[in-house]
Amino acid sequence: MNAARTPLLTPTIAVALLAGVCACLSLPRAPHVAMCIVAVLTGVTLTMRWTCRRWVGAFVVGFGLAGLHAVYSLSLQLPPEPAQQEATITGRIVDLPRREPRRVAFVFDVDGSTLPAVTDRALRLSWYDGRGGDAPALRAGERWRLTVRLRAPRGLRNPGGADGEMHAFADRLAATGYVRAGARLDTASGLQGWRDAVSTRIGSAVANPSSRFVRALALGDTRGLTDTDWTTLRADGLTHLVAISGFHVGMVGSVCALLMRLVWWLVPGFGRRMPARHATAIAGLAGAIAYAAASGFSLPTVRTLLMIAVVAAAQLSRRAIGMAQVLAVAAIAMLVVDPLSVLSAGFWLSFAGVAWLLWCMPRSGTSAVRELAKAQAVATVGLLPLTVVLFGQASLAGPVANLLAVPLWSLVVAPLSVAGVALEAIHPALGALVWRLAAWAFDLAWPLFDRLAHTPLSLWYVPEPSPLAIIPALMAAAWWLMPRGTPGKALAFVLWLPLLWPGRHAPADGDVEATAIDVGQGLSVLVRTRSHALLYDMGPAVPDGFDAGERAVIPVLRARGVSRLDRMLVSHADMDHVGGLVAVRREMPATDLQAPDGSGVDGSRPCIAGQEWTWDGVRFVLLHPPPQFPYLANDSSCVLRIESRHGVVLLTGDISSLVETRLVAADPAAVRADVVFVAHHGSRHSSDDAFVRATGAREAVFSTGHANRFHHPADEVVDRWRAAGAHTWNTADEGAVTFRLQAGGIDASGQRSRHSRLWDAARRGSTDAGLSYRRN
Repeated sequence: MNAARTPLLTPTIAVALLAGVCACLSLPRAPHVAMCIVAVLTGVTLTMRWTCRRWVGAFVVGFGLAGLHAVYSLSLQLPPEPAQQEATITGRIVDLPRREPRRVAFVFDVDGSTLPAVTDRALRLSWYDGRGGDAPALRAGERWRLTVRLRAPRGLRNPGGADGEMHAFADRLAATGYVRAGARLDTASGLQGWRDAVSTRIGSAVANPSSRFVRALALGDTRGLTDTDWTTLRADGLTHLVAISGFHVGMVGSVCALLMRLVWWLVPGFGRRMPARHATAIAGLAGAIAYAAASGFSLPTVRTLLMIAVVAAAQLSRRAIGMAQVLAVAAIAMLVVDPLSVLSAGFWLSFAGVAWLLWCMPRSGTSAVRELAKAQAVATVGLLPLTVVLFGQASLAGPVANLLAVPLWSLVVAPLSVAGVALEAIHPALGALVWRLAAWAFDLAWPLFDRLAHTPLSLWYVPEPSPLAIIPALMAAAWWLMPRGTPGKALAFVLWLPLLWPGRHAPADGDVEATAIDVGQGLSVLVRTRSHALLYDMGPAVPDGFDAGERAVIPVLRARGVSRLDRMLVSHADMDHVGGLVAVRREMPATDLQAPDGSGVDGSRPCIAGQEWTWDGVRFVLLHPPPQFPYLANDSSCVLRIESRHGVVLLTGDISSLVETRLVAADPAAVRADVVFVAHHGSRHSSDDAFVRATGAREAVFSTGHANRFHHPADEVVDRWRAAGAHTWNTADEGAVTFRLQAGGIDASGQRSRHSRLWDAARRGSTDAGLSYRRN
């Protein structure tokens, strides 16, 4: 076959290129640069010469390109050690600063630094309100001189939890940190400064609460949306409509093209200088570029912009091109320019959504209402597997809400919001009027969406499935979306089961599973038997700030398929143990709550030594505090012993060596255990030598935050447990740590090893992190 006549930019090539990128990014370590260069050169050669199997070359090219970008992104990051570094930097705020309770978060592009490793790099910084006063009002595009404390990008690692290290890797961030002092060097300027200024004017022209949604639809500025707003949007399946989507970019491009077509119709003489189809193509592309820039070039807008550019190029070159090839060319361009974009949910949802519509929607027109309903059905069924895998949830109310929201928000609210931006530059009062009209249209339906979000049709959380479960689910979606009359559609339901109803992998009768959740500097342990679940502590929380209950504990409970807690046990009332309780209570029903007498935990009953219960053949016994014991904070911690058929787990809270000595003296056999959650995060004031030896533990777990200011766990404490024969684990290094005490021994694993990633900061900083093994 003639190479010149063989299509190069086809859907097959796009899929092969994507497969190569994903294969590389799924490796536990980044490949060597030389290997990546050889892969790219080999792949290009195969693609150009082996015309009948070009997809093989595309796969190899994708693998090599992803490897080169991965190596480059990792090279930008600060090394994991030392844990923190100070620097004075100058540069510019490059994105819209996000005002959060007690802090302002922003991305800073450094152009000068006392720490050479971050010069010409991007940083994610926070400026906290504190004793020195509140953080100043920051604007995108401003230049600042800042004194900062930096560290390599680092995040919590839990089942079902967000991966902060992955996002930093994909965004090419060199470090994260916080501001200690700063001085403004120059006022806002550039595109981002303009976006910030227009957003402020929208806020002044339109009263809350609607103004925050008008800003989101006009500029992609979602800073004003509250947690409650996002909860409502997720429950109704409407998040894709609020942040600027590809549809909005296409809409603006189409309007610009139609306006240009109108000009050519009104002035026929223009057609002698340039064909009308060329003028409309250029106008549509220019409008799309302008709007994508105004929205900050988010991934869905870039995808649509590339598609519009392909169509415009075809128009200018007088070539016919199908929409499938347009989508393929856009995907290829995106993957070649930024293969790490596949790490974002937006990449998969945007391209998959368009692909499903191209495959399923009819070529001949029917009624607009019927086409809208069918498009919504196609999007719901086709994107459901990706939604479950990416977010662990699905919105049953989504199809209903979208039938109203898609035409109202996309065809009325968003166009008015965008028109207001254009008109405001000409006549501020006219722009403000149009923004208020957009807000009025939005307010018509928002109360309905708010009520719908609180019905049983709202969010449905799905336990963490096997990664392979998406394959039969996608096959089932394709089967269901086949033309009417395709046989066996009812059987496709079976293919959904591994994804929508995955096994909870609950312990067998008499077995027990204990998971130390990675909550940073604090403690939270999920204990599961065959049909029961107990949560021991809920991690730390800062008022109006980080809440481990919301960010870490709840995602783990949902990933493990826990829909209700049979008991919550608060070891004591320190914030690093009880801080997440409010969030857990809000999201997860529980039948019982215990805490030390006098701790002040609302709605709790006392935990007292001697109390015991049995679940599924597993015995739970409280060893401390005894009756009438005064509340002494750490030393009043509830100590829980869990006895299964195959071993014992001991949870010790924050007791000191004084209480440890008392427990050993009172009943040495009671502290004997196979797995011990070490007291007080490995503080020097706990882990008495006699207590350590009395436990005879084979596994010792420290729940700490990375580079915490308390220097937990103390080196001598770690050495003491190891000398006694215990294998030590630290959540700061290994993420969540899970122990299953079952027939055959103790199955132990860390989250970072179970789901190893090439961007994993802990694995780069320690050769010992992320172990997984079974002990008999």
